[in-house]
Amino acid sequence: MKFAAALAGLALTASISVSAAFAGDLPDLGGKEITIVTENAYPPLQFIDKSGAAIGWEYDAIAELAKRMNLKVKYETSSWDAMIPAVSEGQFDMGMTGITIKDDRKEKVDFSDPYMRSESMMLVRGDEARFTDAASFAADADLLIGAQAGTTPFYTAVYSVLDGNESNPRIKLFETFGASVEALKAGDVDTVLTDMTAGKGYVDASGGALKMVGQPLGTEDFGFIFPKGSDLVASMNAGIAALKADGTFDALNKKWFLDYKAE
Repeated sequence: MKFAAALAGLALTASISVSAAFAGDLPDLGGKEITIVTENAYPPLQFIDKSGAAIGWEYDAIAELAKRMNLKVKYETSSWDAMIPAVSEGQFDMGMTGITIKDDRKEKVDFSDPYMRSESMMLVRGDEARFTDAASFAADADLLIGAQAGTTPFYTAVYSVLDGNESNPRIKLFETFGASVEALKAGDVDTVLTDMTAGKGYVDASGGALKMVGQPLGTEDFGFIFPKGSDLVASMNAGIAALKADGTFDALNKKWFLDYKAE
């Protein structure tokens, strides 16, 4: 079942409240203060709205985890390229920005258990008619992909869409995902690869200026990242399990992927 279809079947009565049983099972971290780094460029997971507020699925999930486990959280922002090295070096206690769990990244940071699964899609302009899938895109040498170096979409572009050459001139690199989407809107590139969750957020907010085409190009699991050996991992895993089990994540999925409309 496709991710969006699965979300559409969620019960409208899903609640974000936690049962006493689940609350009692989670560790009390005694008001511990942690600093979380994020990119704020990946709607609807985390982004800046028109009022300047930082909002999104991940912010809501962390707020709920912090409440249940007695944590104090402050946030810092970083570019994607700097985030994993900074967390690895212990500059931050945790990182979040829809980070795909990958073996090579596990050598640098510890991951939480997955909190979300999504599928990679091609995001294009709303009036795009020159291609309809990865094969027809690859067949036209004039078409360009926007991506961030070192990300899952970058490697998907290289190995699932193009020829396996990581220096292929058809890939235009951008520092942030948001910048690649702006380049797509401006016509500087012709597609941006994104997971279905973020892609849906951009499509819904675009007023018809963007759409997704083709079949999913791969499946990925998202996790929070921590410095190697962090004692936060076990606590966050317990929290993730509780929020999955009691319907909180289902309610957040409905709120951010079905109900949320950018103003």
